[in-house]
Amino acid sequence: MKQRTLALLLFIALFFSLLSGCGAPAQTAEDCVDGECIVPQTDESGKEVYAIISPVGYHDVEMIEQPPRLDTLAGKTVALVGGSFMASVTHEELIRCLKQDYPDITIYSFSEVGTGGPYSVFGQSAQTLAFQSRLQELGVDAVISGNCGCGLCTTKESGSAIAAEYIGIPAVTVGAPTFIAQIHSTGVNRGVPVLRTAEYPGAFAAHSNEELVKNTRETVYPQIVKALTTEITQAEIALYANEGKRPYDEIVYYGNFEEVQEFCQVNGWTDGLPIVPPTDEAIREYLRFTPLNAEDVLGVYPLAYRETSAYTVAANAVMSGVPKEFMPLCIAFTECLSDGEWRRPLASTHGWSPYAWLNGPLARQLGIDCSQGMISEETNKALGRFLDLAMLNLGGYYVKENRMGTFGYLTPWTFAEDETACLAVGWSPYHVTQGYDLNDNTLTAASALQWGNNVTPATDDPRQIMKLLAWDITEKQQNGLGNTNPQVYRTVFITGVVARNLANGYATKEDLENALIRTARRPLWMRAYANYWANTGSTQFDKRTLEEHFKMLLSDSDERAALTNTPEWYAGFTDDKKIYTIATMVKGQTPILVTGDADRNKFMVLPGGGYATVEIKLPENWDELVAPMGYEPLATFFLEKEST
Repeated sequence: MKQRTLALLLFIALFFSLLSGCGAPAQTAEDCVDGECIVPQTDESGKEVYAIISPVGYHDVEMIEQPPRLDTLAGKTVALVGGSFMASVTHEELIRCLKQDYPDITIYSFSEVGTGGPYSVFGQSAQTLAFQSRLQELGVDAVISGNCGCGLCTTKESGSAIAAEYIGIPAVTVGAPTFIAQIHSTGVNRGVPVLRTAEYPGAFAAHSNEELVKNTRETVYPQIVKALTTEITQAEIALYANEGKRPYDEIVYYGNFEEVQEFCQVNGWTDGLPIVPPTDEAIREYLRFTPLNAEDVLGVYPLAYRETSAYTVAANAVMSGVPKEFMPLCIAFTECLSDGEWRRPLASTHGWSPYAWLNGPLARQLGIDCSQGMISEETNKALGRFLDLAMLNLGGYYVKENRMGTFGYLTPWTFAEDETACLAVGWSPYHVTQGYDLNDNTLTAASALQWGNNVTPATDDPRQIMKLLAWDITEKQQNGLGNTNPQVYRTVFITGVVARNLANGYATKEDLENALIRTARRPLWMRAYANYWANTGSTQFDKRTLEEHFKMLLSDSDERAALTNTPEWYAGFTDDKKIYTIATMVKGQTPILVTGDADRNKFMVLPGGGYATVEIKLPENWDELVAPMGYEPLATFFLEKEST
């Protein structure tokens, strides 16, 4: 958040310096017609000057008026909620501190109040409403929520504090240092100007119980008392809630190429690489390649809840350097931001990287690659750059603020499915399996936690290849060592020659998926060991033994544990013919794509998040628009199911 504040101050300074030198930049592009625009063509050194538009839509969430803070905690009723990251230890110490200083205080714990969960400004969930009702029923005067130690946990624990503020109850959220900015931005993006925080000094799960207790008592507790008993100031509001409404085509700055780069960088509008200046002329040229009007609003997307118009999407497309005829693809990806299941993990500390693939004749017409080295091909990389800027400027995902990957993120990538290879072996392309017609054009947004590390099956036996694929699936979990939910989303890439061999035993992708669901099972002991010693949120060894943990998972219906034949790849390690295993796949969570170097015997499994597929919309005069650029008519690239 400090970086965003610095950017704002720099923006103001640049704004007024320009005001005195070149005229007021706060004009819309429509004001600059017939040579009347005051933007100079060149600067004093003779360099070309660009008048640029903001690539960020205005923040569309109305800010609430927060309730007054308490004068004291004496005699008050406090709810201490949340259960993430060692909360069982830190919350107990907070209770001791509160009761010591305020003997007449009433404290309700998580088990008595529950939690609000992630807060949505578009309609509260049943969980949030029940939580608010419970707070009111118990007469709660203040809420303390925690602990925020991961990206998803921060959204969840902050949600309880936000829910409290919305019904007039002061709140404070406890978080580790690198999640404080995310707590603040989560509040602002959901209409709370100042979501107060208490910063824990370090990583919760890396500290001993003694350190947790000491840090809570000496560092966190004083911050909590101050946060709940000190009034919110106008300076705080200005610091965190400073975005306002503006025309979508307002000129926000003009300068030469180098100055534009610096301006966009300090405002947080770039990924650190050079951008193409988003001028109104360039943006409107891109808009010619979509059926949408400039002012058409696609949506108001989390995390930032900014109103996103077609014009704003085009601004980001221009900045990315993607070809203008790719504008329909940019619109399609932006529409995917509305899908909560796909979007949900993108702020996590585990580093889900977004990517996308195309199906349909448009991908072939535009030359989106599906062959050897596909994600590194120039055209595909250009579209991937747009994904990066869209995440930043349209979705509001800021690294170190609310996009919290511990080791960072891969650059987004794009590619196409090799539909000709699919049809050649009798399989349907992905979009057809999702209910689209063969010659419909779709874009699917996905996310992954890794790239590479493919498998080379040294056989043409379809059943043996399937077993190898099943084994790789059990090894590729959503979180490290498979310490969280075992049944997760994965995408499977299969080259054409391997697809041909598999098709000899599995007539459809669904047949292969069903076989994998039956076969891709993981020993329960491996799952228990990972969940016991590498639990994402808290320690387990102070609650139960490893053997007890194993039995707990065995009885958990979500694990789908069963006594099954020992997986063939583990048979040499045990004399047991049967062992307890868990399912790692469920129906519909594993897209199977034929893509990549058709002459190589490879497959690759990518664990990640959910999927969002949208149909790509083209203007009626599409062929007329792209013909001067050397493109053949779209129908030229249609396929028939009878293709061989």
